[in-house]
Amino acid sequence: MTVTLDDIYQRLYQAYGPQHWWPAESPFEVMIGAVLVQNTAWNNVSLAIENLREANLLTPQALHRTAPAELEQLIRPAGYFRMKTQRLRNLLDYLFNQHDGSLEQMFATDLETLRTDLLAINGIGPETADSILLYAANKPIFVVDTYTNRVLKRHGWMEYEADYHAIQDHFQAALEPHVNLYNEYHALLVRVGHLHCRKKPNCDECPLAEWLPPAGIVEPCA
Repeated sequence: MTVTLDDIYQRLYQAYGPQHWWPAESPFEVMIGAVLVQNTAWNNVSLAIENLREANLLTPQALHRTAPAELEQLIRPAGYFRMKTQRLRNLLDYLFNQHDGSLEQMFATDLETLRTDLLAINGIGPETADSILLYAANKPIFVVDTYTNRVLKRHGWMEYEADYHAIQDHFQAALEPHVNLYNEYHALLVRVGHLHCRKKPNCDECPLAEWLPPAGIVEPCA
């Protein structure tokens, strides 16, 4: 049986329903979360964002004026707080230097140009940039994360050597470029990854288990 990306999506959607992801109250909060979630769990990010909210710093202008030492303490729950403070400041410097601090102006930039700009910012890699583009700017680009990588490779749907861009191209070549579809699909892969496709796989009751190769999970996998 040939399993298509649409088959996978439908199976996950039937199992889990809509995910309402990304959890944020504003596009700017999405941007902050996309940086803070690097190398940490979302629960830790939530604590850091709540600290910023209580300090009334979840606007570009307010956060841009915040001293690095203060920001470090507020985002400490997200881990790597000094490094992430610098990365946030790099992103904010870009926003103010190139777009006068206006998210509307930034998001009006075409997708390819804005993606190139974001990737040129120190500390912003493909997953972070694409999360900002999809979830904050509402631009149709597929986000690839660790869970997506594991699910596809453990099922033998992508070669183990496939990198971020190869996996992204795989999705974007097969799916219509719709923001809502990309959003929901990525969120569903995060859900099945969190529940089942962890570093140590837990295939019991996984909605995709029947599509594993006859010989079992393809390993090794990051």
